[in-house]
Amino acid sequence: MPLGSGDLRRVVLRTHLLQATWNYERQQGVGWAWSLQPVIERLYPKGETRTERLAEHTAYFNTQPTLASVALGAAAALEEQRANGEPVDADIMARVKGVLGSALAAIGDRLFWFTLRPFAACVGLIFATRGMWVGALLLWACYNALHLVIRTRGVEWGYRGGPGVLSEGLRAALERLIGRLSVMGSMLVGILTAVLLVPGGEPREVTFQVLLIAGLVLGLLSAARARPTPSQWALGLGVLTVASAWLR
Repeated sequence: MPLGSGDLRRVVLRTHLLQATWNYERQQGVGWAWSLQPVIERLYPKGETRTERLAEHTAYFNTQPTLASVALGAAAALEEQRANGEPVDADIMARVKGVLGSALAAIGDRLFWFTLRPFAACVGLIFATRGMWVGALLLWACYNALHLVIRTRGVEWGYRGGPGVLSEGLRAALERLIGRLSVMGSMLVGILTAVLLVPGGEPREVTFQVLLIAGLVLGLLSAARARPTPSQWALGLGVLTVASAWLR
């Protein structure tokens, strides 16, 4: 039985809970299988085959959570071919998941963690520094406007493109998006720096200027590194708290 738009929509809705069962052994594996369950139920009748296919998809899988939707769409297309008798076995499925997972993680980390998140934060901070609560709303809107579109459309892109979805222009489109967001983010950092250094036309004290420059340098140096561990986040927040109390 062929997959319909309703089946893909059910997969999209489930991707929001992809990491609800994240664990160190299989990471997103269980959430991946649960997200793909509507496809398995549509393609295979009740019985051992359905159970085997579902259990097969609980194996280890990990990628950037939002772009996982693209991999899920490609896996759905591959499962449809498999159900129609084409030569697709468990090894092929595992290889496709592994290749797509790695490629999407590399693109997704740069797009969401290192580009979109700082961009949205700068948008919110520019307004927050002026005492406007709308800054928090703009931060949320800037991030989720792109995040939710890609999460929703990603399943369809993956289903149409199949295992070769990244070779059909999607990779190039995402790379262009990263480049444009990087340029706009750099502009926003400049604007935010000016707002913080010269609020209301009066320059801040030298101590604040030095701390701001030091923070920017530290942020730029750490941006190229892997994401901080929970311990590093805790230590960093502790230092900021002590510094804020001292400045008061």
